[in-house]
Amino acid sequence: MILSYLIIALLLIVAELVYFKIADKCNIIDKPNERSSHSTIVLRGGGIIFTLSMIAWAILMVLQGNDITGYLPFLCGLLLIAGVSFWDDVHSLPDSVRMIVQIVSILLMFWSINLGSGFTIQGSWLLQVVIAAIALFFCVGATNIINFMDGINGITAAYAFAMLLPMLLLNRDMSFVEESYLVVAIIGVLVFSIFNFRPKGKAKCFAGDVGSIGIAFIILFALGRLMLETKDITYIVFFLVYGIDGSLTIFHRIMLHENLGQAHRKHAYQLMANELKMSHVVVSLLYMAMQLVVSLGFIYLCPDTVLAHWIYLIAAGLVLAVAYVVFKMKYYHLHEEYLASLKK
Repeated sequence: MILSYLIIALLLIVAELVYFKIADKCNIIDKPNERSSHSTIVLRGGGIIFTLSMIAWAILMVLQGNDITGYLPFLCGLLLIAGVSFWDDVHSLPDSVRMIVQIVSILLMFWSINLGSGFTIQGSWLLQVVIAAIALFFCVGATNIINFMDGINGITAAYAFAMLLPMLLLNRDMSFVEESYLVVAIIGVLVFSIFNFRPKGKAKCFAGDVGSIGIAFIILFALGRLMLETKDITYIVFFLVYGIDGSLTIFHRIMLHENLGQAHRKHAYQLMANELKMSHVVVSLLYMAMQLVVSLGFIYLCPDTVLAHWIYLIAAGLVLAVAYVVFKMKYYHLHEEYLASLKK
């Protein structure tokens, strides 16, 4: 398998380089504006490599004689959501179109993971509908939070690694998904990091919506399989750092009566990178480290009981929420000064 993984890594590097040629020729670029965290023109859509990694994984599985029938709805959903997201990177699409595609793609994902089979009481179709509705709401929200958080070099790759690695460690005992699925997903993240995990102004490409939404879809599929296997939704803890930053920033913007569809620079990581002038690499590593500490603590330190899992999840969420609020109270005035300077 190691040789197969090396071949996939080399093929993905070549594919990324070929994409750069296409993106440059077709002018698929990200131009900075007053709300951007970068100051130079950069190629957009390099995160297409995440979807390509899953295609490579599917081909590998078939060549090895493995049955991937159960994964086909998920793969169809990934191609659909990635394709529309890529088109949105090139030519902006209406929010309604993107939302419909996200919902359809996530329902295809649910088909693959057989959502409801591990939770429903015999004959309780209503409970299954409720579970699906809640799961759909969470997946749509999580997908868009991961997309919103893709604002500085390296953060999408770093955080994706911080979510995929703990699941890979757990999978060796639980086997809730093909191990090669997680390994190839990590390979895709590492290949993308070669071109993106760099200081400000040095990135060769950005993930684009095709990258951030694509990797979100890949991660949520594995996370869904984990929750179904364990019948334990507290594994949402693997998404906790982004979840706290994303949800509290949305709440903050609602308090400010802002248009949530408008671009902004109010996330904690954006204040660090822009107003505090911290290195993009340092901020990305910080977010990765925080999530790894939370996730690995959950796996190796928290007792394996339902009560302990819930206590850990709530306690960790409260600690992160308090840290977020304290940080914003101390430094948000710098962002207000920045906004005031734009009006002069």
